Amino acid sequence: MQVSRMAGSLIGSEIIKIGNEVNDMIRKGEQICNLTIGDFTPSIFPIPEQLRDNITAAYAAGHTNYPPANGTLDLRTAAADFLRQRLSLAYSPNDLLVAGGSRPLIYATYLALVDPGDKVVFPTPSWNNNHYCHLSGAEAVMVETLPENNFMPTAAELAPHLPGATLLALCSPLNPTGTMFTRQGLLEICDLVVAENQRRQPGEKPLYLLYDQIYWMLTFGDAQHFDPVSLRPELRDYTIYIDGISKCLAATGVRVGYAFGPAVVIDKMKAILGHVGAWAPKAEQMATAAYLANDAAVDAFIPTFKTKLQQSLTTLYDGLQNLKAQGYPVDAIVPMGAIYLTAKLDVLGKTTPAGQQLTTTKELTSYLISEARLALVPFSAFGTSDTAPWFRMSVGGASLESIEAALPRLQAALDALQ
Repeated sequence: MQVSRMAGSLIGSEIIKIGNEVNDMIRKGEQICNLTIGDFTPSIFPIPEQLRDNITAAYAAGHTNYPPANGTLDLRTAAADFLRQRLSLAYSPNDLLVAGGSRPLIYATYLALVDPGDKVVFPTPSWNNNHYCHLSGAEAVMVETLPENNFMPTAAELAPHLPGATLLALCSPLNPTGTMFTRQGLLEICDLVVAENQRRQPGEKPLYLLYDQIYWMLTFGDAQHFDPVSLRPELRDYTIYIDGISKCLAATGVRVGYAFGPAVVIDKMKAILGHVGAWAPKAEQMATAAYLANDAAVDAFIPTFKTKLQQSLTTLYDGLQNLKAQGYPVDAIVPMGAIYLTAKLDVLGKTTPAGQQLTTTKELTSYLISEARLALVPFSAFGTSDTAPWFRMSVGGASLESIEAALPRLQAALDALQ
């Protein structure tokens, strides 16, 4: 059967593939600590009670017809007010576009800005930019980052690749690492984008900045979220933000995301998604609007939610540091935000009890699933080498008890390697 060249060469999500394998094993009764998908198990991390009640009430009130193509005015107004109050970002409701989660909005940003063959610059590891480049026909310019910089890109690393590029795609807090930009680090990158646009001639396509901040409310300790337009207001005409409730409210399945940025770009994204039909359900939009306007409900939910997430992340971090102190070839980066821990398992080249030499992190992933009943995602799923010893641990789908029980199994699996 003949399909398009794009479809024929499309690579599926390695994260979903690993997650499906694990879910099949769980359905068969196996006890596995699943740290793969960036999702939440509702019995462990339920959505806010007020949001749940709002959704039920919205359906009871008959909000089951099509929403406006750019999202209900109630939600766009509530989100604009929320951004103004919490981040001091002043965008009007007409500058916002609502969709069924952040994925359609990221894809619409690519399609609205990138022509086939245009350069898109993004760091590795990062989530899904390689696939969006493939879908849009862009030339992917992947900039490798370093663990000593918490896998966040630096201005020096990005600078050689920005001339002639159409889009720079950034994310903070970062999926998959759970690390974040410092103020100075992001400011230096913003200055590069400003300078690059000042060099371009009238009529030349500018360098746009896609800034995914879907995890911005989930920060830990002294970590602080920063964003481009707050640091450099002159970037307002070039920055498209990706935001929503999927992560900060444990509401991945509620499917309410929103983008905001320059009206001319947002309008084109609206037209694209209008043809795709990637709307968030109207009832969920009405419910989210009411919830975001309820400051007391938000302020009651977020701290408790963050504390629970941080407890799981800290347990993993401390467990790996304890193994490191015992001489095991493991390490981890202190969790700063999101729901992820960056873990290092530097055991490639060793041999399993079955006699298999581990040559890639994919093979190590399979070994850990079978021997430690612990499922992780290697950074190779996010654009890095398949021999780089780094992994993402996502805590939204596992209980604290499951995480605690998995650490001794990990140690035993490492002990079994020769």
